[in-house]
Amino acid sequence: MSTSPAQTLETFANPAPQRDFHIHMKIPEFTCLCPKTGQPDFATLILDYIPDALCVELKSLKLYVWSFRDTGCFHEDVTNRILDDLVAVTQPRYMKLTARFNVRGGIYTTIVAEHRQPGWRPNPAVVLSDFAGQPGRRD
Repeated sequence: MSTSPAQTLETFANPAPQRDFHIHMKIPEFTCLCPKTGQPDFATLILDYIPDALCVELKSLKLYVWSFRDTGCFHEDVTNRILDDLVAVTQPRYMKLTARFNVRGGIYTTIVAEHRQPGWRPNPAVVLSDFAGQPGRRD
């Protein structure tokens, strides 16, 4: 596999397709360019998904994210474009992409985009207690 930026996202078979499980990824080094000024924009991407048959392969995701470095993008557009591309290759039961952009012009921007497979409903949340009987911390 190449170590250059690439628009190709690779997948692998979900090792436990019989169950809903949550994959959480934090991608702290996303960069693109402001389409108006050409100045760099920096963001942390947070990807949460429940796979169906396929999972996204991490190295291809890294190279895909890297491919935006020299691309002019509005925050709203690039967040939705990345989500659409990930959904197209993985067809997840559920996927949410949160893009937390660093300050530009004194304003922090956070974009949240979601996808749900038609008919999919999440299982009820389970909150376990710590030893003192208090709900545990959830990160």
